[in-house]
Amino acid sequence: MKKNILLTGVPGCGKTTVIRKVVSSLEIPARGFYTAEERSSDGRRTGFSIRTLDGRSGTLAKVGLNSPWQVGRYGVDLQSVDHLAVESIEVREGIYLIVIDEIGKMECFSSRFRNVVEAALDSSNPVLGTVAVGGSEFIRKIRTRPDIDLMEVTRENRDRLPEDLVARFTASGIDREN
Repeated sequence: MKKNILLTGVPGCGKTTVIRKVVSSLEIPARGFYTAEERSSDGRRTGFSIRTLDGRSGTLAKVGLNSPWQVGRYGVDLQSVDHLAVESIEVREGIYLIVIDEIGKMECFSSRFRNVVEAALDSSNPVLGTVAVGGSEFIRKIRTRPDIDLMEVTRENRDRLPEDLVARFTASGIDREN
């Protein structure tokens, strides 16, 4: 079994939900971050936040943010990427699950982020993350690494994937290495 599992799929297919269910079901420590949509009171998407597993949060991107890094109508806050996402996935002592949600265009503006993603994937720790369907050369390189098991999340498989992934991690023995 490959220790690095990355989920991919169209926006809104349930990738983050799958990861959150897996993390809450495993009996091993985890470090990393999730991304979440931010919406206005009328339901319009206004941006994205970064939420670390240890409870910190900040802005990933938002409409109207004055930033040299833009994706569509969203300005990207690289300081949050570097101080939240990067710090949460830096490889530390011990065996634990590294959660990276997501390896996408916004996050990849940060060279520090790209470096720690590769270090995490190269480490002895298992990685569970999400990766954009398309994107930069870096994203294509990550998607085609031989140590990655790339799984597409669809409406048909998203409800059974968490249980399948928990069983897979448990069978690998990572939950007994602490």
